[in-house]
Amino acid sequence: MSKKGIAIWLTLLATFAGASGRLSAAEIRDVRIAPSESGTRVVLDLSGPVTHKVFLLDDPARVVVDVARSSLASKLPEGAGVVTRLRSGKLPQSGLRLVFDVRGPVTFESSVAAPAAGAGHRLVIDIASPGTKAAAAKAVAVTPTAPIAIRPAHAPGESGRDIVIAVDAGHGGVDPGASGKRGTREKDVVLAVAKALAARINEEPGMKAVLTRDGDYFITLPERTKRARKAKADLFVSIHADAIANPDVSGSSVYVLSERGASSEAARWLAERENAADLMGGVKLDDKDPALANVLLDLSQTASIASSMVAADNVLKALDRVGEVRKPKVQQAGFIVLKSPDIPSMLVETAFISNREDERKLSQPAHRAKLANAIFAGITQYFEVNAPDGTRLAAARRAAGSATTVELR
Repeated sequence: MSKKGIAIWLTLLATFAGASGRLSAAEIRDVRIAPSESGTRVVLDLSGPVTHKVFLLDDPARVVVDVARSSLASKLPEGAGVVTRLRSGKLPQSGLRLVFDVRGPVTFESSVAAPAAGAGHRLVIDIASPGTKAAAAKAVAVTPTAPIAIRPAHAPGESGRDIVIAVDAGHGGVDPGASGKRGTREKDVVLAVAKALAARINEEPGMKAVLTRDGDYFITLPERTKRARKAKADLFVSIHADAIANPDVSGSSVYVLSERGASSEAARWLAERENAADLMGGVKLDDKDPALANVLLDLSQTASIASSMVAADNVLKALDRVGEVRKPKVQQAGFIVLKSPDIPSMLVETAFISNREDERKLSQPAHRAKLANAIFAGITQYFEVNAPDGTRLAAARRAAGSATTVELR
């Protein structure tokens, strides 16, 4: 990532961090698109003022609009002019991302219009191909890395690869994990769920699962993330079964890394040469100025946590449809297996094995299959919007040419 790219990243992060304190949530009531003399004009009709950021991504070419604290209240139109397709997805902190697939390299200009002559607040984006009038405007150069989709370190130019999900069955071997009143062991049931999840993933075209363990043996926590990195995983999912002294507590929950856990991990990464030379996306830290290396790692980790939160939210909602969830929101904690600063990661507590009813369900293959299918549904929903470039799924979405919006719910 260039220094200019880092500066734009920091501006984006600062914009969204401060937006919630300045503006109320706004609706995007309509999205209009039409060819113009200078290219293609996109107009967002808004219920109120918004904080936004527009930038370019390439391979394939896209114009991305991130709008803080907003929601989409209408269907997206079909493409027109240089815009071939429009898509949307949710961002952390109630933000919204609009993605415009475009033909070849483009430039853009964006402006905000206040209410006037019967029209409300509007955000206007003019998109132009090289050689048109609008192309004379200065384009914003951004490295091809988005806050939500984290790219693994696959070879440059590689295409048609599968999305890789590392599935981690907690505990194992000499570490049985928690145990239920009936003697059900956590290490056994989570391995069964992990295998069912991996099998479901491998049935899906364009996806591949990698198990950190496929039998009853012990693996250290750092080794689990190391195996995910070796597999160049796009997502890491650790499967567990919770336990607590109160036997009445039940239900599923999903965790991502906390900010405090991220801070301690950043210090360790910068101190270890093995890690410093191994940041996903092809970025090395060991040859960078310490201050720049710290910024690079912080950006990567911030993006990873944001991606983790969105993916985990999808999984939590899917679990809620097949059983009880302990807490309706994704939780954050400093679990060691979540501390990879550049792979979106989540830990799923499938149930409370200390609860008799949860333990009974965990012992049933049919219920374990339901849990695996729910986790799979959340994962696929995340990648519908965030399929990494160069993957078969991303290529299929482009080839479909559909203007249908797949939103994260």
